[in-house]
Amino acid sequence: MFKFFNLIIFLLMILTNNINAKENIMILKLKDGDVKIEMFPDVAPNHVKRIKELANNGKYDNVVFHRVIEGFMAQTGDVKFGNSSSKNFDLSRAGIGGSDLPDLKQEFNNLPHERGTVSMARSSDQDSANSQFFICFDAAPFLDRQYTVFGKVIEGMEFIDKIIKGEGQNGSVSNPDKIISFKSE
Repeated sequence: MFKFFNLIIFLLMILTNNINAKENIMILKLKDGDVKIEMFPDVAPNHVKRIKELANNGKYDNVVFHRVIEGFMAQTGDVKFGNSSSKNFDLSRAGIGGSDLPDLKQEFNNLPHERGTVSMARSSDQDSANSQFFICFDAAPFLDRQYTVFGKVIEGMEFIDKIIKGEGQNGSVSNPDKIISFKSE
């Protein structure tokens, strides 16, 4: 009887771990394929909560990658001016908007900005992150502990690499790719 009870407890633990693991996986659907992103609620709980809330409510669907710099990063997430299917879409203003939710306090952590890191964009105010985020093409250690890392691409980085790159120093994209959908797994 004791062995049976231990077996049940063990199986429940495995099931719970699997559910928790899936709960922290997001799927970013792009034109070239799906990107699987692992979220890190242990180091950036409020940022992960915000991203999940906006994503699971469809706020990121059709939002463009307005700033993409070769060898550095691809930025998206302006749900106010960057949604290509919204009446408020304005590519010249994409990158200055956010959601209707309040800005987040920084949750800087020790996770490095390396290839595949997903981190929150912000203005010069460290507590101004709202909805915009970026994915690093390569290591960017100068961003470490200056921006909140909240996730990491674990599958599909080759599709991030195919995002249309911008021009000039700021990486503005004139004919940007967009997020098709972004949801929890």
